[in-house]
Amino acid sequence: RVLEAAGASVAVVRVAGAFELPVVSKAVLDAGADAVVALGLSLRGGTPHFEYVSAAATDGLTRVALDTGKAVGFGVLTLDAEQQGLDRAGLPGSKEDKGAEAAEAALATAIVLRKIRG
Repeated sequence: RVLEAAGASVAVVRVAGAFELPVVSKAVLDAGADAVVALGLSLRGGTPHFEYVSAAATDGLTRVALDTGKAVGFGVLTLDAEQQGLDRAGLPGSKEDKGAEAAEAALATAIVLRKIRG
């Protein structure tokens, strides 16, 4: 909604999981996109897998932004329970909309980068 309201062209690219967000985000940016909004989640379980996936997604998306010099909106939720995700999903009754926040951040960053580069 945020991107369409701003007049941005939007293409949805689905990935298998949060771990795959960095490589696909980089491919999208390398293919010519001005920005990406990476949305996903990592749900805590009984093993350290949660920490590995969360760190890989966070570190990987940061690296993508730095390596490409393009905007990456970070919308990867790290959750202890499903309800936390519903509360942040921007659905009717949600307390927050982390997807909208990530889109707004990506737009703002893309605009700043464009101004800097002239």
